[in-house]
Amino acid sequence: MSSENRPSKDQYYLDIAKEVSQRSTCIRRRYGAIIVRDDQIVSTGYVGAPRGSPNCIDIGVCHRQKMNVPKGQRYELCRSVHAEMNAIINAARAGVSVLGGTLYLYGEDLENNGAIVEAGPCVLCKRAIINSGIKRVVLQMPGSIKEIDINEWINDVDAEMNSDVSDKGEENAKEKVE
Repeated sequence: MSSENRPSKDQYYLDIAKEVSQRSTCIRRRYGAIIVRDDQIVSTGYVGAPRGSPNCIDIGVCHRQKMNVPKGQRYELCRSVHAEMNAIINAARAGVSVLGGTLYLYGEDLENNGAIVEAGPCVLCKRAIINSGIKRVVLQMPGSIKEIDINEWINDVDAEMNSDVSDKGEENAKEKVE
């Protein structure tokens, strides 16, 4: 393999997050997250119901979809825990620090033939990421990678509180075309 065919470190970790997403139990979208610290994967997470609870794929219905809840709203009606939160929770359960780490996030829209989702962490996941000490988030986008410096979220808390939840921080991301 030549070096020009070798994926960048960010793409390498995003590819692993894609594999993690295959465990997701949401019938609408698949997300996978990994947390990397000092160039080692310290935790993974995917979308799924709390441990021991029935998953949407098991019961065959999404309550938010059934109630026509718009994307990015009323997350308390969803039975799943987001991939980002699960990765943070799994690190805590294992006693592993994520301080200074990078969270890689990959998502697919199952209602759109598995197309890569052009989105990032919701407001609640952003808060968990900030408080966990993760310093950088890398998102797989269609045809590109977006990097987010968490300090931009911290410095823009008021705007975040007033923004649309589905915005997903587009203004805080810088794009790298792959």
